[in-house]
Amino acid sequence: MEKQYVDQRDQGYWISGSRISLESIVFSFLDGLSPETIVAESFPTLSLEQVYGAIAYYLSHRSEIDAYLRQVDAEFQDFQQATHDAAFSQKMAKARRQMQLASP
Repeated sequence: MEKQYVDQRDQGYWISGSRISLESIVFSFLDGLSPETIVAESFPTLSLEQVYGAIAYYLSHRSEIDAYLRQVDAEFQDFQQATHDAAFSQKMAKARRQMQLASP
């Protein structure tokens, strides 16, 4: 019987039995982190087996997952542009500067 490491649900890909997205593991892997480092430094709630399984899933479905990642990134960029409020950003930057100046 084959073990399933990745679930497709809620319009995304998730590590089976967790709330951690596949893209979180993939981005760490593509950034050069080893599975052992991913577990130790980023996702200690996952087992090493789960991380290796997620990476194997990604590698065997690479074109599909890469297309999904491009779609997610485009949606995020659209959201970021739609919610960007220049006036709010300026107010926050001003408040940060004032707090830094007030700090001893």
